[in-house]
Amino acid sequence: MATGRTHRPATRSRGIPEATVARLPLYLRALTGLSERSVPTVSSEELAAAAGVNSAKLRKDFSYLGSYGTRGVGYDVEYLVYQISRELGLTQDWPVVIVGIGNLGAALANYGGFASRGFRVAALIDADPAMAGKPVAGIPVQHSDDLERIISDNGVSIGVIATPAGAAQPVCDRLVAAGVTSILNFAPTVLSVPDGVDVRKVDLSIELQILAFHEQRKAGEESAAAHDGAVPESVGHDVVAHDTDQGPDGDVPAVMPA
Repeated sequence: MATGRTHRPATRSRGIPEATVARLPLYLRALTGLSERSVPTVSSEELAAAAGVNSAKLRKDFSYLGSYGTRGVGYDVEYLVYQISRELGLTQDWPVVIVGIGNLGAALANYGGFASRGFRVAALIDADPAMAGKPVAGIPVQHSDDLERIISDNGVSIGVIATPAGAAQPVCDRLVAAGVTSILNFAPTVLSVPDGVDVRKVDLSIELQILAFHEQRKAGEESAAAHDGAVPESVGHDVVAHDTDQGPDGDVPAVMPA
């Protein structure tokens, strides 16, 4: 089976926009679910709904792959799974190293979705000597002193950084110098890399802050709506005073006239 160093995805050479590339895994996840249920074909509307995009955008995305579906039939599920997997480079084996085996790194090592999507955790690396040799997800942790050798021996081109923020840039520099050209960064910091190296950042705290913003906005809208719907007490009295018959002294009579 091929390794990550011998093949590169064809998306750039084929001029597929980055936004489309970012949506391809969403389509693949939806299609994989359909394939597991033995669904042979799917319409653009059904697949778009499952992936959380609109159908016009989906058809545009698939046009970059040269896949246009069949009118009245839709898209062949199995062929699309293969086509998108090939475009994403998932028809080959991608060895990955995870650096930083704390709680997050250990959780990533135990994640079962890597293997099913073409990624093989080739090594776990940590700077703590006490971690060396300890198995995590069945893989013995190796010391960071051996990082360059590990990268070379396993033909690794994708590295995952799950270290504290202060250690992330030095680790990144060593990975790049050893030949890693794609990095998934979970550390809460921005990495500086040379041209030709791709970095994807995953910051869970930022995502939570964005959700907090939306929650605050929704709470504000609900509060404003409740305020707009309430009738001030003075206004309510004015309405009653003008809409009822009054007694000779201006008081509302105890018994309303028939």
